[in-house]
Amino acid sequence: MTELVVARYAEDLSWLRKRPATLTVTVYDKSADASGGDRAIRLPNIGREAHTYLHHIVDRYDSLADWTIFCQGKPFDHAYDFKKFLREFSEPGREKPAADFIWLGHLIDTDDDQGDRLFRPWSKNEDGRGLDMRGFHRALFDTDGPPLYTFVLGAQFAVHRDLIRKQPRAFYERALTVSTTFTDAAHCFERSWDRVFGVTGIDPDWLAGRQTVYLKPMKHQGPNKE
Repeated sequence: MTELVVARYAEDLSWLRKRPATLTVTVYDKSADASGGDRAIRLPNIGREAHTYLHHIVDRYDSLADWTIFCQGKPFDHAYDFKKFLREFSEPGREKPAADFIWLGHLIDTDDDQGDRLFRPWSKNEDGRGLDMRGFHRALFDTDGPPLYTFVLGAQFAVHRDLIRKQPRAFYERALTVSTTFTDAAHCFERSWDRVFGVTGIDPDWLAGRQTVYLKPMKHQGPNKE
């Protein structure tokens, strides 16, 4: 069984009407209007999508689907082919990938352990503050962590139940607390979801030293005209 977990805050979820029939969907709604549907599970508006994902893991630890796909209420800004992925991944009889963790999105990027490369100059970071990935890593893992984090923007991924359960529920309970107590925790989790599950989600050899890789097909502009 594959389950889609949607972290919603006021986004239009009409796209779910065309989801694959074999896909189980759980919507967690943090919006004030509570318009995520009658079956949506209400959560307090704290911790962004990281809190939502970790709440699901902690609450459903003993009854997780074989695969869980975690996404935001509007997943397409960061994963242009998200609908295609859902169709193909949910197709009956289709062989699942060998990897137990799959980043979902079209932009791979890299940040350093203080957020100086990516987070500090980010257009939505108006005060230009840093991102204390080193402190976050200590809070979650009791170690300083790596100097660089390469990840797929958008905090969206698919993960197998067996990989999640390699960590005890207590670890995810700790992570859930970190998601609401550590400054900018959701942005820290976005950079390190693969590490949360104990894997390297992007092969360094494939990156070949690159820090940014744009996977979305570019539109053909046609020949230049004088």
